[in-house]
Amino acid sequence: MFNLKGRRRAVIGVAGAALLTFSMAACGEQESADEPGSGPSVSAAPDNDLAAKVPDTIKADGVIKVGTDATYAPAEFLDTDGSTVIGFDVELFNAVAQKLGLKAEYESAPFDAILPAVQSGKYEIGVSSFTINAERLQSVNMVSYFSAGTQWATKTGNPAQVDPDNACGKKIAVQVGTVQLDDITARSKACTDAGKPEITIDQYQAQSDATAAVVSGKNDAMLADSPVGAYAVKQSNGQLEVLGDIYESAPYGYAVPKDQTAFAEVLKEAVQAVIADGSYKAALEKWGVEGGAITTSELNPAS
Repeated sequence: MFNLKGRRRAVIGVAGAALLTFSMAACGEQESADEPGSGPSVSAAPDNDLAAKVPDTIKADGVIKVGTDATYAPAEFLDTDGSTVIGFDVELFNAVAQKLGLKAEYESAPFDAILPAVQSGKYEIGVSSFTINAERLQSVNMVSYFSAGTQWATKTGNPAQVDPDNACGKKIAVQVGTVQLDDITARSKACTDAGKPEITIDQYQAQSDATAAVVSGKNDAMLADSPVGAYAVKQSNGQLEVLGDIYESAPYGYAVPKDQTAFAEVLKEAVQAVIADGSYKAALEKWGVEGGAITTSELNPAS
């Protein structure tokens, strides 16, 4: 199997009903008590000792500015009002920020633009299902908080007869800048190296557009982070199904500038604190992604 790690690299995928551009029965309907994300918001009590360790430049206004790509349900996506960013990533980081005595403010941006914006100082942190890998660790500090992998999905019944281990000649949808793009590119090269047809790789700026392309039949299948893929299937009203097993699980990480190592250490402690007080578990269970829970947060873990 291809040894790739990247973005969004998770447990089984989930893509947001509010973001999908195709018609789904769940769209526009009020969530029931059984729907992921329903129920009251999870919160965490401030920890004064941890709050005191937050750099003055960040805590001065009581706000931490977050860059996120709000097209990746159920991790981060827009609520039905079209402007409020919600999701398990958001709810979990809100608890982490509260532990530090801060309020998180989210700004949606293209996924591949977030880390450069963190490096430039436009955002104080990147929270967008970033898989921790060696390439990213060269440019930012990363604090682990979740674990995930890659999942394929296709139209129900797999009419194109897609085999993830032999997708030569198929049309596959992925989001720009993700580990899945690296994955499918490597698979296509293996096809051509073996004298088989290349994989047609269609890249989409938003994961919701990639999902819609599979539903419409423009693409034969897609691959995404496992929570995102699974959620997309659940919200598709029977139009999609998962394909194959989840693979290459790896940690997600919060991204902060390389010169903010002290702050990254405090973030790690804050993640550990929400794990300890139960708000971490509550946030993941609320969104149905508790399978990706970790027990220990790490700063810049080896990938």
